[in-house]
Amino acid sequence: MPISVKAHAAKEAKGELVPFQYELPDELGPNEVDLDVLYCGICHSDLSMMNNEWGIAQYPIVPGHEVVGKVTRVGSQVKHLKQGDNVGVGWHAAYCDSCQLCFSGDQNLCPKAQGTIVGRHGGFGDKVRVTGTAAIPLPEGMDLASAGPLLCGGITVYNPLKQFNVKPTDRVGVVGIGGLGHIAIKFMKAWGCKVTAFTSSANKKDELIAMGATNVISSRDPEALKAAAGQFDFIISTVNVTLDWAAYLNCLAPRGRLHIVGAVLEPLQIPAFGLQSGQRQISASPVGSPATIKEMLDFAVRHNIQPTVEEFDMNDANKAMQHLEAGKAHYRIVLKA
Repeated sequence: MPISVKAHAAKEAKGELVPFQYELPDELGPNEVDLDVLYCGICHSDLSMMNNEWGIAQYPIVPGHEVVGKVTRVGSQVKHLKQGDNVGVGWHAAYCDSCQLCFSGDQNLCPKAQGTIVGRHGGFGDKVRVTGTAAIPLPEGMDLASAGPLLCGGITVYNPLKQFNVKPTDRVGVVGIGGLGHIAIKFMKAWGCKVTAFTSSANKKDELIAMGATNVISSRDPEALKAAAGQFDFIISTVNVTLDWAAYLNCLAPRGRLHIVGAVLEPLQIPAFGLQSGQRQISASPVGSPATIKEMLDFAVRHNIQPTVEEFDMNDANKAMQHLEAGKAHYRIVLKA
């Protein structure tokens, strides 16, 4: 018999979440696993998808792509998981596992990768089905209640450290200290870097220092940005709004890199001369591969890194989404099933 899933779905753009029930085929594919959802983090991307800001949402949509769950069934070809394992699922629920990118370990760049909430139903429910490759075993010692935000927000800021060979001796800046940025500070501090936080919220200074920042610069102060000229080897921007990009390029040392992980929809206004004069670079990246996610989780446990979260009951998902949309999240939100 089909498996019934009780979830929360939006039926239209900007609509509230309502109780929603759907069915999964009883037959499990050889490469698939079924999970009972324990927790699900809320990412701003969930709100963007609910509101169809990117034009790819399909309704009804069950959000939730920071899923912490327990394995209940395992397909015949899934060898790294067993019933009862605790696993995490992030932005991707499936990969083709047959293209050159997948073969080379870059599944996150697979052109046929399937988003957990793009044409599929996500973790705002009691069950979810994904391919085994996308279900990452959680390491021993990981706090399940706060693990969810690592699976999208965490890997988004960890992946560039690997991809662009950020060194422990580098001077790094984090622009935007919200759900992504606060995790970036914690990771970069543990990486060994000297970390500066760029924030528009002056009242966060003491908290950001406690997280690992050695300096805090007001992003609202043009003079403070000018004073930081040439200081940074790597700056990561986590914001989804347009900034004075020239001012941040000016903060880079020669051969420095400005890296974008925030989903800015507007074109970047970049002065070419600001890049050329110091041989500076601009780049961007998505979430990471399954191997990089596993490494990030191990790194987080080793260094006792946990996202700062607020917990809501799954039945209070609308309240939690309103809290996020109002900009009140401190710093991430997790739903408990």
